[in-house]
Amino acid sequence: MCLLWVYLPIEAQQQATGYVYHDANNNGKKERREKGIPGVAVSNGLDVVLTNNQGKYTLSITDDTPLFVIKPSGYSVPLDENNLPQYYYLHKPKGSPEFKYPGVAPTGELPKSVDFALYPKEEKDSFTALVFGDSQPYSADELEYFRRSVVEEAKNETNMAFGITLGDLVGDALDLHLPYAKVMKAMNLSWYNLLGNHDMNLDATSDNLSDESFEATFGPANYAFNVGQAHVIVLDDILFPDPRDGQGYWGGFRKDQLDFVENDLKHVGKDRLVVVALHIPLMHQDENSFRNSDRQRLFDLLREYPNVVAFSAHTHLQRQNFYTSVDGWQGTKPFHEYNAGTTNGDWYSGQLDDNGLPISTMRDGTPKGYTRLVVDGNKYTLDYQVLGKPKDYQMHVFHPKIVANNRGTQAGIFVNFYMGTKDDKVDYRINSGEWKSMTWIDAADPEFVRQVMEWDTTDKLMPGRRPSNPVNSTHLWRGAIPANLQEGSHTVEVRATDMFGRTFIQSSTIKAAPPATLTTAR
Repeated sequence: MCLLWVYLPIEAQQQATGYVYHDANNNGKKERREKGIPGVAVSNGLDVVLTNNQGKYTLSITDDTPLFVIKPSGYSVPLDENNLPQYYYLHKPKGSPEFKYPGVAPTGELPKSVDFALYPKEEKDSFTALVFGDSQPYSADELEYFRRSVVEEAKNETNMAFGITLGDLVGDALDLHLPYAKVMKAMNLSWYNLLGNHDMNLDATSDNLSDESFEATFGPANYAFNVGQAHVIVLDDILFPDPRDGQGYWGGFRKDQLDFVENDLKHVGKDRLVVVALHIPLMHQDENSFRNSDRQRLFDLLREYPNVVAFSAHTHLQRQNFYTSVDGWQGTKPFHEYNAGTTNGDWYSGQLDDNGLPISTMRDGTPKGYTRLVVDGNKYTLDYQVLGKPKDYQMHVFHPKIVANNRGTQAGIFVNFYMGTKDDKVDYRINSGEWKSMTWIDAADPEFVRQVMEWDTTDKLMPGRRPSNPVNSTHLWRGAIPANLQEGSHTVEVRATDMFGRTFIQSSTIKAAPPATLTTAR
């Protein structure tokens, strides 16, 4: 009998060690008198260990390993000049492969001690964080749109714990990563970022190399941190190239990413709020959108956590997804994923506002904006902030400006309740009369349809770019216009109660006039 031995190259492993310590003099270097912090989680992107009584850890690494501390509650991490959290060390002795957009420069030999500085910080269990959907500028001009329309307004938010952008930081032009970071510096917040499908190295031949340029500016594409009673897990959920045919991308995870989640959760109490941040939503309708087996394993890992919420972006519309046993989720209550509206709206399209900036309403009629994640212990609420509007502006009402009095019409009163779900209660009334229920409908927002039709019916080109075609909104309701409206102006009020029990009211005016008479030409 002849045995044929095949030797496969095995990437050499070595041990990394170091300390998580209180950087008492803020110089970023561990000195002899500075004490290590015990019980802090540190990871190599797969394994997660806790520091010992002296604050020391040891982890296995290869020649392409991110080492990072999982920030504990009650501490902050150093920030660079652009307010990007510096919680990691990238070990790439030879640097990244040569791609169109540069990645990480060679890091050289592994330091004898890879240390992570922390600073004590008072963190309350109640806090608010800012959440941005895709900013996605394809050019310096669009980055300036983003700065002027979003950052200039959002930077005035006060008492925020941190901020995060849910991927597609830029639009394929990865040399805009650093300019984007410089724009975000004005937020004056510790700002986290995650990888989107337009942040990838498209010349990468394997998924684990698609984040090389992202890493060079923002650090690991998969990581976690704690704030108060919340544990945030950030994941790259884009498989590129698509493992099915090598073309394009597919929503999902590599096994090592989900192994990291499993190892991370071993150190997270079941009473915590777990926030999962992704780019592509965990779509359950179509295997072509997201690999079912990966979503199922993530669900299985989280099933014993009664307080969990996921954030995603990518779609350039806004909706609430609730996963149940039909989708493989076996938790005690539905798994809530908020597919967030985007800060660039509909890719910087539409007419220009008074400041020369694209209105850029999203395809489902949601205006561009950003979200506040409001956390109280292990509970949360969400607030959507429409750019340029008051905080309580949560819907818009559409109906004819004028109708014939004492005559029925097939036109209706529509309301787009931006953060709404199909099960929310939405009512309306005319002239302070009796409240009547509105009917949820699966249709396009007529106000957005009107905006698009302006582009399709104009006889003179308008500045800017035509919006995308409308898609059906998941948060649209309709009510009938009474046939007995008397001549004059009438106040329409809409009252909507969201999933958190909060009520919002929006009003508008509709006019009734005698029917216009037809005349016969002679």
